[in-house]
Order: sequence, then structure tokens, then C-alpha cells
Amino acid sequence: MSGTERVLTLRELNRATLARQLLLERKRLSPKAVIERLVGMQAQWAPAPYVGIWTRTTSFRRGTLERELARGTIVKANLIRMTLHLVTIRDYWLMRAAISESGHADQWPDSKLVERTVRELAEAGPTNSVEALALIEQKHGLTGHRARQAWRGGRMRAHVLHDHLSANWDAPQRHRFVALQDPEVHVPVEARAEILRRYLAAFGPASRQDMDAWSMMRQPQIKPALELLEPLRRFRDENGRELVDVPRAPLPDADTPAPVRFLPKWDNVLLSFADRTRVLPEEYRRRVIRNNGDVAQTFLVDGFVAGLWEVEDGRVVLQSFTKLSRAAQREVNEEKERLEAFLP
Repeated sequence: MSGTERVLTLRELNRATLARQLLLERKRLSPKAVIERLVGMQAQWAPAPYVGIWTRTTSFRRGTLERELARGTIVKANLIRMTLHLVTIRDYWLMRAAISESGHADQWPDSKLVERTVRELAEAGPTNSVEALALIEQKHGLTGHRARQAWRGGRMRAHVLHDHLSANWDAPQRHRFVALQDPEVHVPVEARAEILRRYLAAFGPASRQDMDAWSMMRQPQIKPALELLEPLRRFRDENGRELVDVPRAPLPDADTPAPVRFLPKWDNVLLSFADRTRVLPEEYRRRVIRNNGDVAQTFLVDGFVAGLWEVEDGRVVLQSFTKLSRAAQREVNEEKERLEAFLP
């Protein structure tokens, strides 16, 4: 280890992450600006991006995001970790190129087999899973789990996305799918470099293993992309792991105050690191990230996950993991009231 490499403590990494995630100070930003800054927002649960933007910004209104979705400037697609995200249309094409050589679902043999079928179906008009699976069985003889996997990977490969209504706060239960037009072409390694630069700006400093955990791009793809980003800043964490970072990204002091924040289900700040302890203490991990892959709604106290929240009859109900100080409990209650005012 070089003697010039600064060691960053856990609290320093926590504060750096919070600053870049807009969780130290709310900003007056548009939904499009927030989604682009965070390199997408996880969207399996339709309200998640709305709560995620609300907790990071001032004066956010749900209708503002829904108008952007209707215009097509923000889209909903399977991308990073093959999970559903909201991203800007510009970032969609960049991400698709970045992950195109990483063995994601679009590279599976059955995905390639059904690509043209899926594309032609969606080009004829909005479609749904029932229609698509029936056609895949008719034309390719695939059924059951294999057909569903082919449909998932085939629509990724064919640029067939969830329609904008599926990303509204009150999304319909049965989603439609539409064909995206006018593709932008990017060189994959250059796209990976840009996406990793953006990841570091939003989540760094981070290790190569963190980048892998966030993106499911593997080290043979990550290494040459990082070489295109040099020079990078280099640090070590308290366990000696190398961390890299983009120049001039914020590194607040460890004692920077961190306000209470409420996070939605599957918020990426909990999922984008191999070592999640910079925000999620290990003793609480299994209570937050369930065996079935579900990720609970959480709240942060002093920058770290301190409990869960859910909505019952229009009220936010809290489950703290430990006894909070009076000052912290007062701040949690104040933020809870703000969230209740935002919820429909």
C-alpha cells in the first residue's frame, strides 16, 4: 500500500455517500436532474422513485415526474442488476451499451432467439406479457419459466420497455410494453467508462467490487473502462481495500451533521456497494434486505439506517432498531409528518 494513500474512515465514507446522494442537504432540482445525477432510481415498487426524489429535494410534486414520463424524457427499463429503474432517455442508451458485454439477460440464447418476435409485436402497438408469452410459445415452442426468461431478456435486447403509465404513482396492475425508437449507438467500453465515472460521482469513493455489486458488470469489463478514466483519486478504507474516486468529488468531514431521511423500498444507496456498512449497519442487514430479495423502507439517523417505516391508513408507522435520543426522536417525528403530508 502506498504511503500517500489516505485512509477513509467508515464515517467519512458515509458522509461522502450522503453528500453525493443528496441526503445531507435537499436541493431544488427537477426529477430529471435527480434521476440523472443518481444514475437511475430503482423502480420495482412504483412509488419508490417518488419517495426517493421527495427525500432529496425541495418542492417536489408527483405530477412533475409523471409529466416527464409521459413525454418520454424518463423511461422505465430493466438495466443495472437487470432490475427495473427509471432513467433518462439519454442514460438508457448509455447503460444498454455499457452492460451489453456483461452476460446480462439480453445475452442469453433464448433472448436472442425471440428478439425479433418481441420487437415486431411491440412495434405493432402496446402489448402485454400474456400476448408476448403466447406468441413466444406459438413461434418458438417455449413455455413456462423458460418462456418468461426469454420474454424478459428478449425485450431488453429489443428495447421494449414498460410504458409510462407503469411508472405512475398509482400504476395499473397489468403493465403494457412499448418499443423504443431512434437508438443511440455507443462504443461499449466507452459507455462503461462514462457510467462508472457517473457511479463514482454518485456513490464514491468505491472499490471495484462495489462497482461490480452495483452494476453486475464483471471485473474483465470494469478494468479497461477504469483505465479510460485515469487519473483517478485513490484511497483505502479501514480494512485496507483500495477505493477509487473521480477528481474533486466532495469528501465532507466525518462529523458533518446528517439529518434524518426516509428512504423508499429498494433505494440504491443501500444496494450499490459490496460492503453496505457505510450506510446499513451489518447487525440490521437481514431485517432490511430479506431472503426473498425484498428491501424494506428505512429511515436514517446520523447517516445510518436506524429503523423501518410503513404506511397504515395514511399514517407512517415506525419501527426503530434501537432506542433513540430525545433529539433524534423529535427529528424523526418531524420528518415523518413531512412524509405523511407528501403521501396521497
